[in-house]
Amino acid sequence: MITIAVDCMGGDVGPAVTMPACTAFLAAHPQAQLLLVGKPEVFRAWPQLLNNVRCKVVPASEVVTMEDPVEVALRRKKDSSMRVAINQVKDGAAQAAVSAGNTGALMAIARYVLKTMDGIDRPAIATQMPNARGGATTVLDLGANVDCSAEHLLQFAVMGSALVAAVTGRPEPTVGLLNVGEEVIKGSEVIKQAGVLLRNASNTGDLNFFGNIEGDDVFKGTTDIVVCDGFVGNVALKASEGLASMISGFIREEFSKNIFRKIAAIVAYPVLKSFKNRVDHRRYNGAALLGLRGLVFKSHGSADAFAFEHALSRAYDAAHNQLLDNVRQRIAHAKPLIAPESVPSELKSIPTL
Repeated sequence: MITIAVDCMGGDVGPAVTMPACTAFLAAHPQAQLLLVGKPEVFRAWPQLLNNVRCKVVPASEVVTMEDPVEVALRRKKDSSMRVAINQVKDGAAQAAVSAGNTGALMAIARYVLKTMDGIDRPAIATQMPNARGGATTVLDLGANVDCSAEHLLQFAVMGSALVAAVTGRPEPTVGLLNVGEEVIKGSEVIKQAGVLLRNASNTGDLNFFGNIEGDDVFKGTTDIVVCDGFVGNVALKASEGLASMISGFIREEFSKNIFRKIAAIVAYPVLKSFKNRVDHRRYNGAALLGLRGLVFKSHGSADAFAFEHALSRAYDAAHNQLLDNVRQRIAHAKPLIAPESVPSELKSIPTL
């Protein structure tokens, strides 16, 4: 059995989304059980779920709102559903925790409660984006670290490789470094130094480094993993979600026009629907907070039940495929390369085009 602790109070809607999602998730995963964390009185509206032998309520008297500052969530709301859910992972009662709550608060609490792994300076947020190959590209970081060093980007690459290898079964997923061009002499000093580290890691067998890639390669599926700082990653994520929303709006608009456009739309509907499903960001909901001594997954705050169910599924898959052990092993092997002195002095200053 894989046990997941669910912050049922988090997100824009809370239990109205999380509880139906938990019901659907349990139906699809007979080897899973859930710890429903939140205010017990709120759960009474779902007696069928509460009576499920694979569910247990874990009480929490407080809720971290989307507007709460990190300090309030971390220091004042010590019995919040978010923190209690993460405590279940720390105490060994659950293999993973999932929350749709405040991202900053979730990262701060998870880092404080679980601590980071040896060899990891900063946790990173990793998620998938649909690509033209019919699969998904794993991108990190997506907002946890706006300013990153070259060593941080190397750590992200190693953790991302562990995530993809664990979930997909591919032992050597390809890694691309997001840059303004493919040439090694392009980019900021940090990017060029990161390129050196990633190439060294590739030479030692710690990574399968493809090289520098550009923004359109994320959606082409050029590499399995794309590494970038949190500022760039978050912009790319929001752009992807905006594109998906635009496509959905376009399909709805086509069905509302004159009779000839409606007929054409009906004929093309199977293709349009298939394309819409492929780029539906709800299917890729559930970002992993990598680098912690426990599994924590972040759902979009605005996620509906369908999307939140996918976040639960991602947490389940990560726990089932022993993601933590995979990350530990890869970080331990790559540790000599992660130290700042691993960048040769003659390569620390390369002219920028």
